[in-house]
Amino acid sequence: ATVLAQAIVREGMKYVAAGMNPMDLKRGIDKAVTALVAELKKASKATTTSKEIAQVGSISANSDETIGKIIADAMDKVGKEGVITVEDGKSLESELEVVEGMQFDRGYLSPYFINN
Repeated sequence: ATVLAQAIVREGMKYVAAGMNPMDLKRGIDKAVTALVAELKKASKATTTSKEIAQVGSISANSDETIGKIIADAMDKVGKEGVITVEDGKSLESELEVVEGMQFDRGYLSPYFINN
């Protein structure tokens, strides 16, 4: 998505610099995005099994099967609507940590917010 967006911006800037109406360009981009999303939906295949998720994760992790398995395990534990966060670790091993509920990286803005 980022590569496509960058190409659209780069080419769009060329057309605007050449004198094209920016609003006409935006309307054209909107139509192209709608058509592209429809084509991508037709070409896509939903991953349903843990093995398929591990394969996609491995490919995304530069063919690292260990990372793919960890991603599949995380998806199994949090479900389709869960949040998965990847962080740098201090050890040499990759690990999966599941947090129930919500987790805040920082404390309160002010100590006066604490009422108990």
